Order: sequence, then structure tokens, then C-alpha cells
Amino acid sequence: MGLGSYFRLFHAGWVLAREGAFSVLPAESLPPSMKLGIGLARIVERPSVRKTGRVDRLNAALNKLGPSFVKFGQTLATRPDIVGPQAAADLSGLQDRMPPFDPTLVPGILATALGTKAEALTEISDPVAAASIAQVHKAKLRQTGALPKTVAIKMLRPGVSERFHADTKALYAGAHLAELFAPSSRRLRPTEVVKTLDHSMRIELDLRLEAAAISEMAQNIKDDTGFIIPDVQWDQVAQNVLTTTWVDGIPIRDLAAMDAAGIDRKALAAKLLQSFLRHAIRDGFFHADMHPGNLFADPKTGDVVAVDFGIMGRISKRERKFLADILFGFITRDYRLVAQRHFDIGYVPKHQSVDDFTLAIRSIGEPLHGRTAADISMAKVLGQLFVITELFDMQTRPELVLLQKSMVLVEGVARNLDPDLDIWTVAEPVVGDWLRREEGPLGRLEDLAGHFTRMSEALGRVPALVAEAELALAEHRAMMARPPNRPMQAAIFAVLIAAFFVLIIGAWRLITFSA
Repeated sequence: MGLGSYFRLFHAGWVLAREGAFSVLPAESLPPSMKLGIGLARIVERPSVRKTGRVDRLNAALNKLGPSFVKFGQTLATRPDIVGPQAAADLSGLQDRMPPFDPTLVPGILATALGTKAEALTEISDPVAAASIAQVHKAKLRQTGALPKTVAIKMLRPGVSERFHADTKALYAGAHLAELFAPSSRRLRPTEVVKTLDHSMRIELDLRLEAAAISEMAQNIKDDTGFIIPDVQWDQVAQNVLTTTWVDGIPIRDLAAMDAAGIDRKALAAKLLQSFLRHAIRDGFFHADMHPGNLFADPKTGDVVAVDFGIMGRISKRERKFLADILFGFITRDYRLVAQRHFDIGYVPKHQSVDDFTLAIRSIGEPLHGRTAADISMAKVLGQLFVITELFDMQTRPELVLLQKSMVLVEGVARNLDPDLDIWTVAEPVVGDWLRREEGPLGRLEDLAGHFTRMSEALGRVPALVAEAELALAEHRAMMARPPNRPMQAAIFAVLIAAFFVLIIGAWRLITFSA
């Protein structure tokens, strides 16, 4: 990281502070150190922000700073319960109403990316949505022997990769400074968190991988109802171009239009939350950018329609079990289960007290039960969580960061659809059914099959390990036949014996490993 990254970081901090970004954070609910930092940042706020609380120029500032900062603003826009309804409304313009790039560039981009296959795309419209990474056009796909098909063409913004890499370098610089000058932040593992976000964003900048993600999710949900995604048109896909079938729907933020169409918003909110949990817990593969700009309601069925699969999350069976147990523990008010799972996965160090942590979890969970979404201040809940993480020296799990961010997005959208949403009641059918299946005979059989698969794979590696050991012994015998060099011989023999035992122990661990 060069000086340019640190300069960009400080420039971003100055711009955000100047435009009132820190004024939307719930400072009263945060620990003293964070509260002090926000107070210092607000010294340079524009007078108009101090007087009115409006952050109307923040959208433009985030757009100028780059795509990573825009993503942060999009997340805040879904949480009026955290940043306030006015700030959330101001930030909502970031979701899919960014200025489009020059339309005269479109034909050249398509021709360069797709070659002669670009000729099949006709009647290309003006941009119908423009976001921080890409923009979307409506078009007709005309192929020999098939009827014309209405499609959506997504194109990356020219130069967006360079801007993204500059953003991430600045974020790495910030993580480095945090770990250097704020030792208490190391437990949050900021560099690892930035690595996780960096990886997901690099994937988002290759639309071929987004096409593959759509294909995988389509296979996962082929028997589900309530959640609709488009189909990929593979002949018109490239690194910076993605073509899918066109899906119609009412923007999920347009509450008035949905009411006019007779869509049941309470049912829609439940479908959204349950679909996300089903994808995360059952499949371990979920849409990780479910802000309102990417979600629509089908006026015919009342189902959720999702687009933009550039950022996807993937979690292992272990993390899925952790998530399900945590949610089920809150649903059933089994706070001991919630606390124990945090210890099991390594969130909380083993030297801490499970009983004390159970008490802390109870202090968060009990006030949430029997309350609707409208009655719960997530700002206060997050403030409690900050205090608890510091009190119990909790460690960040980078692999769960994307999941946590996505849950914040989904919950925010669902709360907007249904202010009376009872999150625990809606989640129970998905979480409970999955846990009952996992703990039942079928789940046990699948686990056993997984153990046998891993064992057979490990046994398949044993011949290679034995061959390596035999080669080492053969080399040892050849060396023994040479004129003796006692000290050197002893050292080499010791190394060979150690290597042999490492190979044998490694094979044994592979054979006996079980998740």
C-alpha cells in the first residue's frame, strides 16, 4: 500500500465527515471510544447538515468516492431504524438511479465483448437502471430458429475495475491503521474483513461468474415457490456483459404501486425473509446484495423477483448449522444454546464464561420477543451488541461478514414492507424444519455418507503417501551406501524419519477426520 492509498483514505474520511455521513450513525448507542471518534468527525460537518440533519449531498459524495462507498450507502438506505427515515430516504437514490455512462459507448462495448454474437441483440433501449458497478438495458434477442425474446443486458461501467481497486487499497490502508493504532480493534480482524469484501467485489466485476451464480441458484430453487430469478442467455455473456431473460415486476420500494396492484405486502415480506433463510441455511448459497433496487414484486403471483447476482454468499455446513441454531435459540428463547454455539464456532474465546455470556444474550433477546418490527430499535440492539463484543473479547469471523451484512439488508427491506413483521414467527418454519431434518434419520444418513466420502478420498491419497515414504527410504539407502559422513548422515536420517512420521500422521488424520 503506497502513500496514495492513505491519501485516498483520509480524503474519503474528510468528504464523508463534511457531508454528514457520521451524523446518521446512532452515536448514543455506541461505546465511548466510537462515540468520541464520531464527535471529532462531526466538527467539520457543513453548517446545513448541523442545522437540518439532512444529508442530501451525501449521495453525490459517495458516488464520487467510488463503488465500495456506494455499497456502504446502499446498506444504510435499507435501515431507517438505524440511521433515521430521512437519511434512509436521502440514501435510497444510490440503489439504482445513478447517472448512466455515455450511451454511444454501448455498441462498441457489446461488439468488443461478444464479437459477431452481439448482432443478435437488437432494439437496445436507453438504460433502465444504473448502479455503481453496472447499468442495464432492455433489448430483443433474435436467434435463428427461435422467436424474438425480451432480454436484459447488463454492462460494467468503463473504468469501474480501476476505481474499485483504488477503493480496496484505501480500505486495506484503513484496516492497517486501525490494527496499528487501535489494538482493541484487532479482535475484529479488520484486514480479514476487508479481504472478504475484496474477494466478493472481485467476483462481482466478472459477469461470467454472475451468470454461473444465477445458474447454480436456479438449480437450488427449482422446486421452490415464492422466489423468481431470470434465466441466463449464455451465448451473450462475457467478462463485462451479461444477458438474461427480462423479468417484470413492481419495484419493492414502491409501496403505493404494490398496494394498487393488490399485492399482500405482509405475505411478500414473509416470502422474502423465508427465501433468504432457506437459501442460506439449506443451500449455503445466497444472494448477498438484496437491497430494494434489486428486488421486485410479481403483480400476478405476489412473489419476490430478484436480479443482480454479482455478490453471492457461500457458507459451509458448519456455519449453516451455527446460523440455524442461533436463530432457533432466539425463536425458542434458548439463550444457553445461542451462547454455546458462539463458543463452539470460536466467536467467543474459551476462557470466557458461558453462563455470563448466556446472561448477556438474554439481555438482548428478551426485549425482542412479543414485539413487532416497528417497536424494535435496531440502533439500540446494535449498541448492545457492540458493548457485549467488547466485554467478552469476541472475535470476528470474516466468512460470516457477508452473511451478517445480507441479513441486515433483508431484514431492513422486510421491515419496510411490513412494519408489524414478527421476525421470529416468520423464520421458525424454515429454521425449525431444517434443524429437525438435520437431527433426524435423513440428516444423520447424509452426515454419515459425507464421512465415508471423506474417508475414501483420504484412503485414495494413502498410496501416494506410501510411495513418497518409499522414495525417501530409497534415497536414504543410497546415501547409506556412500562413504560415511557420520554427523551429516545422522542429521539426514533424523529428517527422513521425521518426514515419514509426518506423512503417516497426516494420512491418519485424513482418514479419521470428520466435520
